[in-house]
Amino acid sequence: MTGLSTTLVLGGARSGKSTFAEGMITDCGLARLYLATATIGDEEMRQRVDRHRDRRRGDWTTIEEPIALVDRLAELCRPDRAILVDCLTLWLSNLMLAEGDFEAEAARLAQFLGEAACPVVLVSNEVGLGLVPDNPLGRAFRDAQGRLNQKVAAAVPNVVFVAAGLPLWLKRCKEF
Repeated sequence: MTGLSTTLVLGGARSGKSTFAEGMITDCGLARLYLATATIGDEEMRQRVDRHRDRRRGDWTTIEEPIALVDRLAELCRPDRAILVDCLTLWLSNLMLAEGDFEAEAARLAQFLGEAACPVVLVSNEVGLGLVPDNPLGRAFRDAQGRLNQKVAAAVPNVVFVAAGLPLWLKRCKEF
C-alpha cells in the first residue's frame, strides 16, 4: 500500500497547488496518470500547458478530457494507478460553456470519488476569497465552483489548501 489516498488540493491562482499535487503522486509507487481538463484556446494557454508538461517527468501518462471527467475516471481508475486531475476549475468552466448540467456532474464526481478503486488527487481553485465578480456569469461561476469544491471536499478523505507553495491541511485521514 502506498499511503496515498484521494485528496482535494485547493488554492488560489499561482499558489503552487499543481506542483504540490504532482509531488504527492511522484513517488507513490503506482503508475501515474495526469488527467488534464484544459483546452488550448490561445498562445498563453499553450505556454501554461507546456510548463506543466515540462515540470513532470517523462513517466507520467497524460490524458486530455475537458468535459467527460467522471466517465474517463471510471474508465481509468484501477488499484495499480494514481490519477491527478488538473483541474476541476477548468472542467467546471468547460461544462458551463457547453451548457452541461454541472450540478449533476458534480454529484456524479463526488459519488465516484467516494467509491474510487484508486487514489485520485484533484486540483481546484478556491475562488471565494477574492472580489465579487462584476457580472452575472462570473458570479454564477464563483458560486458553482464553491459548491463543487464543497461536494468534493465532503467526498474525499483529505483536503489541503496551498498558499505560497505551502500546505495547510484542512482534512487529513492519511499521513503522507
